[in-house]
Amino acid sequence: MCVAESKRWFAPVLFIAQPLCFIITNRYLMIKFFRKIRQNLLSEGKTGKYFKYALGEIILVVIGILIALQINNWNEQRKDKIKEQSLLKQLQEDYQSNLLQLEEKMATREIMLKSAVQLLNAFDEPVGVFRDSVIKNLADIRNEPTFDPIKNNLTSSENLRLISNNELRRLLSNWSSDVVGVTEIETNWIKLLNEQYHPIISELGLGRDVYNSFMNASKHYWLLDKNSNSFKSEIGISKLSATLNEILINKNLESIISAAIVLNRGANLQSDALRRRILEILELIEDEMKN
Repeated sequence: MCVAESKRWFAPVLFIAQPLCFIITNRYLMIKFFRKIRQNLLSEGKTGKYFKYALGEIILVVIGILIALQINNWNEQRKDKIKEQSLLKQLQEDYQSNLLQLEEKMATREIMLKSAVQLLNAFDEPVGVFRDSVIKNLADIRNEPTFDPIKNNLTSSENLRLISNNELRRLLSNWSSDVVGVTEIETNWIKLLNEQYHPIISELGLGRDVYNSFMNASKHYWLLDKNSNSFKSEIGISKLSATLNEILINKNLESIISAAIVLNRGANLQSDALRRRILEILELIEDEMKN
């Protein structure tokens, strides 16, 4: 419910309740008014009517208090609804950004997987394989796609209280643990890159060749400005690097390439499940924003 609608709904309630609230809040006037009636009844000796009147007075005061409390509750609910809509809008923007980032990381891994398969095929059948293609594929698999969702306090316990949809509240509460399924695999791949892949590339003297290809020939979805030309920088080809035959007989390199397929395929499977979770969250948010 938007603010304008809330005002239209709340106006007639205030119109009816304001006189009662005025009487209740102006205790001095009430006490003086009721005291006068009681004194008149007692002075006339109408004791029975006095007790009936006293009971009616109590009931009237209780009803007035209950109405005032109800109006206060309605007002608090209206405020919470406005806060909820603002929270939902921010959550929608954040999860749309998370979705875009996740899909970019998945696209990067698909390139890595394709390159890794081509490299293993080259190991198996080196005939007709070109060294430039191998270097290009080695550059592609050294990517480090890491999903880093937006961090904020929007899903704190206080904010979650404002979310009226139970299913949406549950999904938002479980979000951090869902992300772990992706980031754990990413961490394992980065560790493997740093501890094994880079040392092998360095040992083969392929560092300059691979990084030159990585900067100038690989796709970089992680760039914020999306301008791949801004990252390009020619650093040339090394005269000291290994030959194609030396590359394709390296057992450790073949092992790392195999691990690249296993880990990045697993990361993309987890990412796809997380992607569906984001889409579910966004759908629920959209539905709640319409209410």
